[in-house]
Amino acid sequence: MEIKIEHQPSQEYLKNLGVFTWEIWEKEVSQFPWTYDTEETCYFLTGDVIVTPDGGQPIQMGKGDLVTFPAGMSCTWEIISDVRKHYYFS
Repeated sequence: MEIKIEHQPSQEYLKNLGVFTWEIWEKEVSQFPWTYDTEETCYFLTGDVIVTPDGGQPIQMGKGDLVTFPAGMSCTWEIISDVRKHYYFS
């Protein structure tokens, strides 16, 4: 299972995806386990995060990144600076 990250996608690409109509999620600095029941795509408006898939290597992501998490993946989120992101479950 692979986390896909697109760094600094164009505003036009984001608009075509409908990113700015997606719900917003906010979370303060914290650490917690998470499992994705369905695929999630999100776009970070603010924040800095390290996500470590169970049995995998830590991956850093944050402001300006468009990220897709695969369905069925379990991981640990470590929020380094407060997060605000658009998200969509498919």
